[in-house]
Amino acid sequence: MYDQDRQLHPSLANWLEWLREAQAVARAAGYRPTATNVREALDGLTRRLVTQIPAVPLVRDDLIQGPHFAVSVRIYHPRPESALPVALFVHGGGHCAGGVGLYDPIARKLALASGRVLVAVDYRLAPECPYPAGLEDVQVCARQVFALLERNGLAFERRLAILGDSAGGALCATLSHLAQFDPGLAIERQVLIYPGLDYTLSQPSTFTLGQGYLLERDRILWMFDAYLQQAGNRRDLSPLYMAVTPDYPETLILAAELDPLYDEGLAYQRGLVEQGVRALHRVMPGTIHAFLNLEDLVPDVCADAYAAIGDFLRAEPAGG
Repeated sequence: MYDQDRQLHPSLANWLEWLREAQAVARAAGYRPTATNVREALDGLTRRLVTQIPAVPLVRDDLIQGPHFAVSVRIYHPRPESALPVALFVHGGGHCAGGVGLYDPIARKLALASGRVLVAVDYRLAPECPYPAGLEDVQVCARQVFALLERNGLAFERRLAILGDSAGGALCATLSHLAQFDPGLAIERQVLIYPGLDYTLSQPSTFTLGQGYLLERDRILWMFDAYLQQAGNRRDLSPLYMAVTPDYPETLILAAELDPLYDEGLAYQRGLVEQGVRALHRVMPGTIHAFLNLEDLVPDVCADAYAAIGDFLRAEPAGG
């Protein structure tokens, strides 16, 4: 459970104070969340604060055909002359915001850090396309990612990891659970970055940290309502409560210390370990949710996060 004595990273304190004041003004003026302003908020924040965009030798857009229509993807190959293992990246945004274009700088850094051919997925968003649309898109892309790379004539190894931040982490964890029972889909590792894993929002940190730290409990509930709509029992849809078998992939969870989702990530990691799955929980001190989208405020934290992801994904396979 979250320790209430933990302190904010110094570079975040003034920015959060400004944000809290701006939020109070907006509420007094009658602010209500909509798909439009939720997307604008994430877009504006990320474009202002993720300004370092590294070069990647090969970046290419393509489509993966689903049962009814095609899903847009972007391929990043950090060493086109080499056959590298593959990673599927699923962006965050509360199931309602974000996209491959917005997350392009982050995807580039993940490709370079991981040393993998990274494929970023532009899955459908709620509320226009509620559950299970986004999950179906991610599942289709995971099943067809090797065929995509073959079609593009790119060098790669048939080893697949998945990475996701926030809601993207929820989609990755759900995909890993489904893959346990899908002989056509093998996932060797996953990285979950401050993931949302409990759609019931019942863990203690969602209350103790649910206001004043960028991601707020009321906003999370709005996004879950937009995404799940008539989806049924939210506990059954939450990765935190899904069954785990020995086929579950090795997992790294990167946690933000002052995140309302902190406790569910820790509970998830402990549950995996109890079932014999190798699962690591790395806490980034003094940080808040979405710190990768705040990189210019906390470049040291982001550098450590990318290094930890790289170490985890570059490690030799078990028995290798």
